Amino acid sequence: MQLAVQRRILSRTGAPPVSLLGSLGRLSTPFASFSAASPVRISRLTPLVLLRPVAAAMATSAPTAAPWDGSGTQEDLMHKDQCVLVDEQDRVVGHANKYSSHQFNAEQPQGLLHRAFSVFLFNSQNQLLLQQRAAVKITFPSVWTNTCCSHPLHGHVPSEVDQPGDVADGSVMGAKRAAVRKLGHELGIPATQLPLSAFKFLTRLHYCAGDTHTYGPQAPWGEHEIDYILFIKANVRLKPNREEVDAVKYVSLPELKAMMQPSNGLLWSPWFRIIAENFLDKWWEDVDRTLATDDHVDVQTIHKILT
Repeated sequence: MQLAVQRRILSRTGAPPVSLLGSLGRLSTPFASFSAASPVRISRLTPLVLLRPVAAAMATSAPTAAPWDGSGTQEDLMHKDQCVLVDEQDRVVGHANKYSSHQFNAEQPQGLLHRAFSVFLFNSQNQLLLQQRAAVKITFPSVWTNTCCSHPLHGHVPSEVDQPGDVADGSVMGAKRAAVRKLGHELGIPATQLPLSAFKFLTRLHYCAGDTHTYGPQAPWGEHEIDYILFIKANVRLKPNREEVDAVKYVSLPELKAMMQPSNGLLWSPWFRIIAENFLDKWWEDVDRTLATDDHVDVQTIHKILT
């Protein structure tokens, strides 16, 4: 069955147009505070049902032979791009295409656990760049989210697959390379404006969420990821790719909180909502300090949160 037949885009009736978002009021109530689990490698904030062994579901296609250029339709990319499959300790166990990795069905009710990254890009005024995912996206179309969220790819050259030592020393050059690639693909930001040394790796988030906004309670698509959180401060030139992004907006923290009020009718990605409600306040409070120090760096913990 073609993906287009399976898609049902949620109506956005009642959501304010993008041009009105900047006029939304400010909130005085902070996001819910995050109570960290004891400092162990994996923090379990809520139970998460374990996946069946993934070996049988791994794709057997060869690593990418041609340079990745992001060409093709959303469906093409779902079949071509090879996600990095991991276990709950973030150890690489194989690879599978995006189509297989994101399917929620009876055999794999939570898809396949794979690596992802989430970029939070701030300008010189410490405003965060948000994007609204394109309506043509197969997973989580039309939702608002952080600057860029995607996947490091298996078989990419140079490598986007980080090893345990890369996580331990905070370098994660694979995730950073993937971030630069996708910031260019989705938002048209030149790589010259995104030096790898400017990215700060903070921590990892393990979450799982079906795309019930789009497909209802039995959603056939969703995300099950260990997400690498990357901060960067840079003034960049934007040229959004309309196959990927419907709108962009720079916001202050109070403006973001106003946007996220349910009365505004906006949809938000589950990973961004988790980060906003549990972590973002303390990271954003002093962005320069977050980027310049290790005060908020936690490379040992994988925060597990079930939506």
